Amino acid sequence: MDAFFVPLAQAAGASVDQIKLISCLLIAFPLGSVFVRIPSSKPHLKHLYNVAVTVFFFLPVLQIPHAFLQLLGSVVTTYAIAKYHTGPNMPWIVFVVTMGHLTVNHTIRYLRAQSYETMDVTGPQMVLTMKLTTFAWNVFDGRRPVQDLDKWQTSKRIPTYPSLVEFLGYAFYFPGVLVGPYLEYVDYMELITEKLYEGHVKENAKRNLPGGRKRVAYRKMVEGLVYLGIFVLLGSKYNFATILTPWFAEQRMWYRLLCFQPYGILERCKYYAVWTLTEGASILTGLGFTGYNASGASTWTGAANVIPLAIEIPSNFKVLLDSWNMKTNVWLRECVYKRVTPKGKKPGFASSMITFATSAFWHGVAGGYYLTFILGGFITTAGRLARANIRPLVMPAEGQSTTLAKRMYDLAGTIATAMMVNYVAVPFMLLTIKDSLVAWYRLAFYGHILIFSSLGFFYAGGAKILQAKEPGKATPNGSGSTTPVGEKTFTMPPSLDSVMPPRK
Repeated sequence: MDAFFVPLAQAAGASVDQIKLISCLLIAFPLGSVFVRIPSSKPHLKHLYNVAVTVFFFLPVLQIPHAFLQLLGSVVTTYAIAKYHTGPNMPWIVFVVTMGHLTVNHTIRYLRAQSYETMDVTGPQMVLTMKLTTFAWNVFDGRRPVQDLDKWQTSKRIPTYPSLVEFLGYAFYFPGVLVGPYLEYVDYMELITEKLYEGHVKENAKRNLPGGRKRVAYRKMVEGLVYLGIFVLLGSKYNFATILTPWFAEQRMWYRLLCFQPYGILERCKYYAVWTLTEGASILTGLGFTGYNASGASTWTGAANVIPLAIEIPSNFKVLLDSWNMKTNVWLRECVYKRVTPKGKKPGFASSMITFATSAFWHGVAGGYYLTFILGGFITTAGRLARANIRPLVMPAEGQSTTLAKRMYDLAGTIATAMMVNYVAVPFMLLTIKDSLVAWYRLAFYGHILIFSSLGFFYAGGAKILQAKEPGKATPNGSGSTTPVGEKTFTMPPSLDSVMPPRK
């Protein structure tokens, strides 16, 4: 098939592996339309269809059979562990095995200094690791009393162990097998059995599917291709690597800070492209149905992994993180953060740090990832403190829609968040600590200055001063409020994972 892909790669100015990956994502659209035509009365055919398409992607198209064999080995190993080990440590055994395997491959890739243009096992394995560890916890919850589970655990529990064919179909669900997003086993089976649409299919429908699916799916395909086009035309020339060039160093500081911001948008376009394409292909298979809106049109937001508008025009850092790589955030919250917290206790600092460490190891072993996640932790803390201590001062009075102060606060929050996400993402894309520090130096370390000056202000007494100014918060003697400096809630770590292999 290289005779077909090589000319396309030369014409587009991209690597052959990149063209192959995008081709697989586009091929998934017509294959998704075939998938829904397999009757739900023959679920085994749907499972086998998923496996067959995945084999087609890995062998004749991508030509990385060794990667598929590694993934298959992880799937079979997880299936055996979860089935025959019924003890409380079963999910953690699966976690260590799958994460350990992934870390080994991350290390091999790092030592080989492979560029992001090279497709290998690590990208798909990151998605599969989330699936397998989630499956293990779902099985574990299925063996526990329902009264011991929370709402999410109850809805995703697996009380009856699946057959190997069912599990293979789930593990190799083809629209998301290469770059995600992942899905829980219960949601996959509701897709296979079409239970997802019970009570929502209109009379005289040709198939047991709500209408409007194709409209949404192909709109997502167009959006994905637009993002891809932007990245191909501009992203290859204007990106974070430009900061390391002599030209950038020669510019005045105000110009560096100004022209640097669009680089982040262009870098993110490739993620928007692949995630929007996989979302569209998933919708064509019937995944993602979330009911009907007020006008009666069907909605298909359940397969979304990114909300670009909320990322580029965010009101605060938490909104941004909640809109980026959404499925990975769910995995970290449900399979790490909650699980490492002792029963009967609230999650605290230790739970947060373990979750951050898991996210870092999941992404890879390059030093740039850890610079991003460490700074990201401080950013979320500063954002939480600002929201807890400044926002109440600008909120409109009861019955008042908004105020100038509130609008200015929102505008400042949007600008600061956009600037911070671009700044914190630099090491993630440059990967090495040396390049990351050089880039931050050329940006005058503005992110560090903003964050640590804010933290210094709040913890040096600024929070008490602000709380005292809030109506009803001042104590009788005029001192500041005794309420905590900031809420002790956990904000998911920045999950800026690379759907394509890391940049060299």
